[in-house]
Amino acid sequence: MSTSQKTQSVLRVIQFLERRKAQAGEVSIGDVMQLAEVMADSYKDFFSSFDGVVYQELVSIADEIATMKNELVHLRADDMKHNRIPDAGRELDAIVEATEEATNTIMNAAEELMGADPSDTDAFQALVSDKTIEIFEACSFQDITGQRISKVVSTLNHIDERLDTLMNKLKMPENLPPLEESNSEKRQRELLLNGPQMKGDAIVQDDVDALLADDTVGAQNEIDKLFD
Repeated sequence: MSTSQKTQSVLRVIQFLERRKAQAGEVSIGDVMQLAEVMADSYKDFFSSFDGVVYQELVSIADEIATMKNELVHLRADDMKHNRIPDAGRELDAIVEATEEATNTIMNAAEELMGADPSDTDAFQALVSDKTIEIFEACSFQDITGQRISKVVSTLNHIDERLDTLMNKLKMPENLPPLEESNSEKRQRELLLNGPQMKGDAIVQDDVDALLADDTVGAQNEIDKLFD
């Protein structure tokens, strides 16, 4: 590569950086990747004078950079940040609100039923009928809640698929050591472990009854032997 060609290559890199600085004010990861493409293209003639194997390796690196850039574009981080994740958060807030309202309605209706005077048969029957309808209507919140949960799950699946594709393209190693858990994260995990169990993970009541029954029989036999 001649001196003039080297100068032109350097000028291209400088011009690129100046344009990006004027447009954005700061350099993002996308800018770095574009800069790598500009530099690879600028020195293509220079690299072509090397051995063909070295040149092919450099071409392969440039292709990998282009592929990575394309995957980052398809990741659509802005869409996730400004649309999908906020929408999912609003859906979860609505689920909590609807659940709270339904719970309050059901509990209030149940309290009125428990405090009702059954001596007045007609009034008592009317109250039971009205409050039963209120409870049934409150339970209908689960239909909309199910739709909201489906939307949140769809968003999480979309993010998971895009990140999984990106990780595969980047050839990131598997079985990485776990990140250090903060005290707050540890408390949340322990609360979840001691909270409601997931379907399939919960202990079946029949198993508990069987275990207690076996222990009770064995213990009772031991006690009976003492008095034989």
